[in-house]
Parts: sequence; structure tokens; C-alpha cells
Amino acid sequence: MVEKRPFPGDHDSPNGTKRPRPEPTMAASSLAEKIALAKAKAAAMRQAGGAVAAPPALSKPHSPSPAPTTSGNDSLAAIRARVAAMNSKAAAPPSDQTAPAKPGNRQTESEKPEAPQNPYFNADDPQVTRKVKRVPRTLAFNLPGKYLDQASRIRQLNRMEEIKRQIARSARLSGLDENSERNFIIQPPVECEWWDEILLEEKTYDSQVKIDGDDSVITSYVQHPPVLKAAQERRLVEIQPMYLTPKEQAKLRRMRRAAELKEEQAKIRLGLRDPDPPKIRRANLMRVLGQDALLEPTRIEQVVEAQIKEREDKHIQANAERKLTKEERLAKLEKNQLKDAKKGIHMAVFRITDLSFGKLRFRIDQNAKQHSLTGITIFNPHMNLVIVEGGEYGVNKYKKMMARTSWTENSGFASEAQEEKQARDPQWLKPVDENGTLRDLSNNKASLIFEGEVSNRVFRKWGARICETDGEAREVLSKTKLDSMWALALASD
Repeated sequence: MVEKRPFPGDHDSPNGTKRPRPEPTMAASSLAEKIALAKAKAAAMRQAGGAVAAPPALSKPHSPSPAPTTSGNDSLAAIRARVAAMNSKAAAPPSDQTAPAKPGNRQTESEKPEAPQNPYFNADDPQVTRKVKRVPRTLAFNLPGKYLDQASRIRQLNRMEEIKRQIARSARLSGLDENSERNFIIQPPVECEWWDEILLEEKTYDSQVKIDGDDSVITSYVQHPPVLKAAQERRLVEIQPMYLTPKEQAKLRRMRRAAELKEEQAKIRLGLRDPDPPKIRRANLMRVLGQDALLEPTRIEQVVEAQIKEREDKHIQANAERKLTKEERLAKLEKNQLKDAKKGIHMAVFRITDLSFGKLRFRIDQNAKQHSLTGITIFNPHMNLVIVEGGEYGVNKYKKMMARTSWTENSGFASEAQEEKQARDPQWLKPVDENGTLRDLSNNKASLIFEGEVSNRVFRKWGARICETDGEAREVLSKTKLDSMWALALASD
């Protein structure tokens, strides 16, 4: 007996249960009925005169099986019919629009619904056929200040819009609206323009013109406007003048005076000016005048003395004209001191043993003020500290003054005004002791413990402080971060 083949699709289902197989007699009878029906249709169409092709589901017609007499014959006929149906399905071309049947799905191709076709779809379009390559996205960082600039531009636009609205509102209130009828009304000409009013006696062109008179603006003077430099000339870098040595300056002066003398001699030679009278002195009196000096010696001597006196007076007058006044001297001195301070600030620190004599304190104070120096003087029973700062020229002058001062001097003399000031001073700061005797300053001296250039000024002005103890002195100097100078002064003792 032939082995039975499994029916396609009768595999184990996902839930693990098997589907029942159809009865072979029922399958064979249904197939025989379909073949008989197809043959009847074909015969009817031949009679109608047209040849009809065989049905697509069957590759070749098969003769109807005889009615099964036994169960074995029925089973063999069912298997053959089933193999023929499978061959016809394999011969038919597969459809692109139908999806492959899943295992366990018995729905045939004829029973599946066809997918609707899109009339606007073109399968040959290159945009559809080409494969788009995916480009990876890169990180895009915003520059610093990007959104701040956008916000500032938005604020500026809002501000401009607000200004426009205010102008439009004020124009509407004053009747200057663009749609107002007043803008289309032609104003009559004025009787006199404002720039012609100062030239007319009355504010009409029919009046007379004011040309002559005290109240007329027309004068004999010509106004020359100032000449402005071009933009490119203002940006030019000024070339600094070349500095000459003293010998070069003297040589240049000799050459300049020689050229001026040649020019004067040429003018005299051409008769353009009279020659200068001879410069008569007591030494060349006889050589210049000759016989006239012998005939009238007294008169000639008086003339020579008068000329000498005239030349001397002229020289003194020229010097007096070039001499600066007191205010000009002070202004020049202040200008030079500021120029010196701009070059760099220098500092000098002095340690003085005793400053009980008032003359020494006065000299320290006045010289610092005259040279525009800032700093402080700290008076202490053990020692005194003087700190000065300013331009290099002023500090050098102050150092020379401190070096040539006689620190051992103590005359004890003081005026009434000085005695009134010293009455408030402590006893150790007076030139005499408690017994009224002069203090011995033979060992008194001033020493320079520090000098150098600093970045900027530490003190705003010149001043003095009396400190009874070392701690008080350090506290005063710590405000300006110079308390180390006090330790340096103690170490240099």
C-alpha cells in the first residue's frame, strides 16, 4: 500500500494542537465535480464558436476518476488529484502584490483581496530607486554671546518701534499727521527770513538795510575759520626731535650766527640798510677814533662812557623781559615736577636718631613740600623714621639735602610761635630736657636704609605722626603696608 503524504500546512500549530485531516472520499468527489463542470463549460463555448483555453488552475485536464468502489481506490484517486493541484500552483507565476502565506494559513490566492494601486506612484523615479545614505549629525556649538547679541538686537528694534509710536502719537496730537489736511495747505511766504532780520531795520524786505552804524553786523574785519587737519594727518605718528650733545648744540649755534652775519653783511653791501655804528670801548678808543680822540679827549671819553652805559642798560632790560614772574616760576616748577613723576615713582626711607631740635624738623618738612614729595615722618622716643616718595629728580635733591644737613646742631633757640607749638609736644621731643639743659646731639645722625622705584604712590600727601611706642608706629605703617620699614630701621641700629 502506498504511503500517505502529509497535507501541506498540517504542521504543528503554535498552540501545540494538530488540525484534523479531511476525509479522502469528500476531497475526491469535490474534485470530480469541478472537472465535470469545467468540461461542460468548454463544450458549450465550442458550440458557440469560440475556443476556450483550459482553466489556469489546472495545467492539463485529467479524466474523471471512476467512482470509488473500495476505500483503497478512493484514497489513491485523492492523492493523485492533490498532486495535480500542487503542480498547477507551482507552474503559475507568483504575484508581487500577494504576501507569502504563513504556515497554517489555508486561504488561497483567489480568495485574497488585491491591494489597491496608487496612480500617482512611479516606481521608476530615481528619488524612489536610489538609496539615501544616512549622514551622521555632528555637534554644533553656539558661539559665546550669540543669544546676547540676538537679545540686544531685539531690544533695539523694540526701542525703535516705541520711538516711532511716540513720534506718530505726538504728530497726531499736534496735527501733523500724514493724512491731515493741513499738510496739503500751502503756507504763504514769510515777510522776512530769520537770517536777514539782523541786516534789516524792520522785519520786512521793504525796510532799509543796516550797513553803516554801531548796531550793524557788517564790519571791516574778515573772519578766517580755523584750518582743520585731515583725518589721515591726525593719525600720523609725530616724529620725536633728535637730541644733540652740548658740543653739537654749540656748533649749530655758531653756524647759525655765521649765516645771519653773512646775510647782514650782504644787505649792508647792497645798500639795503645802514651799517651799525662802531662798538667803541676803552680799549679800542684810540684805534677807532684816531685824531678825534686827541683833539677832544674829554668829550670823546664821555661819548664812549655813554655808549657803554647804554649797552649795559639794554642788556639788563632784555634779561628783565625774559625773566619769569613768581606765578610763572611756580607753574613751570609744578609742570616739571609732574613730568618727573610720570617717568616713575621713587621711594627713600631715612632713619634719624633724634629730631628734638625744631630746625631739623622744619627742614625735613619744607624740603619735602617744595619738591612735591609725599610721605610721612614718624617721631618716636627711640628713633625717627622719614619716608618720602615722588619723582626721581625730587628724591635725589632730598637725599642731597639730608646728606649735607648738620644733625648735631642744637642751639635751643625758638621764637614765640615755635614755643607755643612745642608746648603741646611731649618732653622727649623738646630741645631741652626736664632740667632745662640742652640735649646732647653729638651722636645724632641720619642714615638711608632703603631706596628704590615703586609702582605707584602709597601716600596721598605729606604728614607727620607722633608714636609713643613701637606698636603704635607699626600700626600706622601697616595701613600702607610699610610696617616692614620699621623692622628694617630697628635692625639697622
